[in-house]
Amino acid sequence: MAGRIRQADVDEVKSRTNIADIIGERVALKSAGVGSMKGLCPFHDERSPSFNVRAQAGFYHCFGCGESGDVYSFLRAMDHVTFTEAVERLAGRIGYTLHYEDGGAAPETTGRARLYAANAAAAEYFRGQLASGEADTARRFLGERGFDAGAAAHFGVGYAPKGWSHMHDALRAQGFPDDVLSAAGLVSQGQRGVYDRFRGRVVWPIRDVTGQVIGFGARRLYDDDSGPKYLNTPETTIYKKTQVLYGLDLAKRDISREHRVVVVEGYTDVMACHLAGVTTAIATCGTAFAADHITVLRRVMGDDSTAGEVVFTFDPDAAGQKAALRAFADAKRFNAQTYVATGPQGLDPCDLRLERGDGAVRALMDAKVPMVEFVLDQRISGFDLASVEGRVGALRVAAPVVAELRDPLLQPEYVRVLARRLGMDTEDVRREVAGAGRRAAARPDGSTAPPAGDDSAPVVRVTLASLPRSADLERDALMGVLQFGHRLDVDLVERALAFPLRNAALDAVRQAIVAAGDRTRVGWAADAVNSVREPYRSLGAELLSARFPAHTDDGAVASAIDLLRGLLARAIDSEKSELLGAIQRVTPDSEEGRRIRLQLRELDVQRRRLVEES
Repeated sequence: MAGRIRQADVDEVKSRTNIADIIGERVALKSAGVGSMKGLCPFHDERSPSFNVRAQAGFYHCFGCGESGDVYSFLRAMDHVTFTEAVERLAGRIGYTLHYEDGGAAPETTGRARLYAANAAAAEYFRGQLASGEADTARRFLGERGFDAGAAAHFGVGYAPKGWSHMHDALRAQGFPDDVLSAAGLVSQGQRGVYDRFRGRVVWPIRDVTGQVIGFGARRLYDDDSGPKYLNTPETTIYKKTQVLYGLDLAKRDISREHRVVVVEGYTDVMACHLAGVTTAIATCGTAFAADHITVLRRVMGDDSTAGEVVFTFDPDAAGQKAALRAFADAKRFNAQTYVATGPQGLDPCDLRLERGDGAVRALMDAKVPMVEFVLDQRISGFDLASVEGRVGALRVAAPVVAELRDPLLQPEYVRVLARRLGMDTEDVRREVAGAGRRAAARPDGSTAPPAGDDSAPVVRVTLASLPRSADLERDALMGVLQFGHRLDVDLVERALAFPLRNAALDAVRQAIVAAGDRTRVGWAADAVNSVREPYRSLGAELLSARFPAHTDDGAVASAIDLLRGLLARAIDSEKSELLGAIQRVTPDSEEGRRIRLQLRELDVQRRRLVEES
């Protein structure tokens, strides 16, 4: 039986993996100085990026919530996999063959990895079935909507055959047991035994942001199918419908580059948009667009400014209007500007492309209107604006929408927009909006006070911001060693860090660096940080992740060398000062006096040598 993965293999896989590539599949990263990248933290909700990734060190750290670690800890936290699964996944990604030691724990083969494998096998099975004779109805369904074989292949569309257990039997033959297929949501249990969840339907694979199949969406094709029109994978360990966005794996790169996302309502709408050139389109999977979806998108967009755009497409019917109002309630969590695009004559992107071509889909996005205006129009549409009572009623339901706008520049502009819409005096509208804001602030759920009875002790964290100005030299020198130690002279580093530092927190980090040993191996700095004693470990993580004050790698190395020399010079001067005080207290011709004078001469030699080296 295979045992624990050999440590040399664990280290080798880590050294060959660029942590920025792995994290970049989930978080939009941009340059944040020499050797550092930054994005929105995937571990907590934030508006400004405080999540730093240092690829050279194979390390990440969030200055907001304090989470930090290496590529294995990132995968374990994000995907809830075991350590063994994380190593195996990365090894498979780079084509590295792992070796196992006898007598250790067997590698995990029945957890999430098996669910991913089962879904991948099912997706391949469905794709193959689309070419079968029985799938003529499915091919006709796709063709009638403008999707040829190439489009189906691009999106991985397949067909689930009619019958009882065709897919089940095929996957059982590949070695997948019933408990795994059930846990993956692929089969159900009935009175006649295990049967396929998806039967007689066209099937879309639903992938996570890394491209792994985690579930399926299936559309009814036959009149004798009494099931719902659309059927999705149920909640599983890897499929959470409130966090899943169809098409995100295909759209993420353009979303990150353009800082724009288009939210449509269905699988065929996503296909139509992408084929028409709107490659940032995504859709929810059988659930309303909500807060968790926004969190996922914001990380991909990297919308730490107002430059981004989120465009929602809604049907103009009552259901579409209701969806728009729900989306508006959550969309305020975006930093990006939000818009609504409604197709002519109520056509969704798929029908619009079919009737009027790709250009019409692209034009739909250009015809977007700000979501605030769309919601205001929806709010006041039911009132008779020709009557005084109608205008007053419309103002009362529309004012809270304007009051909720957090941008101080937008709110007065929309006061004027609403006044024009209603044909009312601007000052009357402004007063009603201000009153709506005060009423909202007075509600219990608008309070910012902590819950009563919350006496939990605060988490103590020493941070860079809490260090005194007197510690600047020590701080920057340690930052330079952690980030560029692999390029620094070993002797200089050892001499400079041989002396205790004045700041206790920074000295705890120094001790961990000294104990780390070889600074040429990949990942040494992350290991050193992980060994810093509490409560100073988070400070070590910040030193490794913070932006070093330099514009190039060579400049950073030169600066780090200067800082270490400064640290060493300070230590020499401090020791010399102590010896000068000591020699005043001894007889000059004594053995002790001669010893101190020799030490002073040696320190002078070291100081001159240090100056000559600079």
